[in-house]
Amino acid sequence: MAKAILYDSTLCVGCRQCEEACSTRWKLPYNDKIAAEEKVSAHKLTTIRTFGERFSRKLCMHCIDPACASVCPVAALQKTAAGPVVYDETRCMGCRYCMVACPFQVPTYEWGARLPKVAKCDMCSDRANDPTRCSEACPTGSTITGERNAMIAEAKKRLAEKPGEYCQKIYGLEEAGGTSVLVIAAVPFEQ
Repeated sequence: MAKAILYDSTLCVGCRQCEEACSTRWKLPYNDKIAAEEKVSAHKLTTIRTFGERFSRKLCMHCIDPACASVCPVAALQKTAAGPVVYDETRCMGCRYCMVACPFQVPTYEWGARLPKVAKCDMCSDRANDPTRCSEACPTGSTITGERNAMIAEAKKRLAEKPGEYCQKIYGLEEAGGTSVLVIAAVPFEQ
C-alpha cells in the first residue's frame, strides 16, 4: 500500500506550520525571513505560496514513475514501494540531471555547501506507518497523509460534498503519470 499526501487548498490558512515542521525534521533553519520565501530551495523543502487570499503548497509530488529517478545514472533517487521518492546522498555524483528532469522543478542543490547534495522532500520516509510531519502539524486538516487509494477516496468525497466550493478535479491522478501528492482546490490548477 503506497502512502500519499492529500493537500486541500480550500482549508489552508497559510499558517506555514507545515514548513516549520519540515524544517525541524531536516534540522534546517527556519525564521521569518525563510518563511517569507515562497519557493522550494535547499533550505526549504516545502513552501506555502500566496495568491491573494488563497494559498497553494509546493513540495515534491512523489511521482508514480519519477523522471528524476529515471535520469539518475547512479540510482541516487529511487521510488519506493511505500510511495516516497527518496534520495541517497552516498550514491549522488552531483550531475543534477534530476533538477532538469523534474516536471515540478523540485530537486534543489546545495550550491553553497562544500560537499553539496540534492535536497527534496522524502515524504517522511522514516515514518512508514505514521503521518508526515507536515500533516501532523497542519491545524486545519488541509494536509493529510494516508494510503493513496484512501486519499483519492477522501478527495472525491470532499468534491462531492461541496461541489460549489471546488474545481472538480484531483490534481495528481494523471499528471506526470500520477503522483503520490494529490491536490484539490477551489480554482482551476492553472490559476
